[in-house]
Amino acid sequence: MILRNIARFVLWITGWKLSDQAVQIPDKAVIIGVPHTSNWDFVYFIAFKWRYGLNVRFMGKKSLFRPPLGWFMRGVGGISIDRTSAHNVVDQMALAFKENDKLLLAIAPSATRSKRDYWKSGFYHIALAADVPVFLGWLDFQTKTGCFGVPMSLTGNVKEDMDKIRAHYSDKFGKRPEKTSTIRLRLEDKEE
Repeated sequence: MILRNIARFVLWITGWKLSDQAVQIPDKAVIIGVPHTSNWDFVYFIAFKWRYGLNVRFMGKKSLFRPPLGWFMRGVGGISIDRTSAHNVVDQMALAFKENDKLLLAIAPSATRSKRDYWKSGFYHIALAADVPVFLGWLDFQTKTGCFGVPMSLTGNVKEDMDKIRAHYSDKFGKRPEKTSTIRLRLEDKEE
C-alpha cells in the first residue's frame, strides 16, 4: 500500500496517467515496452507497476544485478540475463511460464536506449514457445500516458504480426524520439 501511494503521488506530480486503452491483463503474458529511449522509462515503468499493483517481472542485463544495485533490481522484479552468450533464455522463460500460475514478463525489445536497426526477437519466441499473448505496452512522453498493453495473439507469421505491432506504435513517442529503434526483426528479412 505504501509503494502504491508513492507511485500514485509520483505519477500525479509528474502529470502521467494510465491510457484509456488499458485493459485487464491475464495471469500470464509477455508485455513489450516501447519505445525505450531513456532511463526515465524504467522509473515510470516501476511507478505504473506499483500504482496498479501488478507483479510484472522484467529481464535486465547481468551487470545491473551486481552490487550496489543488485538487491534493488531483484526487489522490483528483475531477472538477471547474461547477454554475452547464448544461455537458452527463450527455453528458460518458456519453462518459467509453464511452471508458474502467474507470470507477467516485461521486455524492451530494442534491448537498449540507443537507436538500433532491429529489435531483439526474444519476446516473440518466448510468447510463442510459452503460448501466451503479447501485450503492447508503452510510455508516450508526448501525451504522458502509459499502458501495460493492448493484447495481441501472435500468429507465427512474423511479417504479419510485426506489421500490426508497427501500426500500434506509430503514434507513440519516447523521451528521446531520435533514439527510437526501428520496429523490425531480423526474422522478417529471412521471410522476404
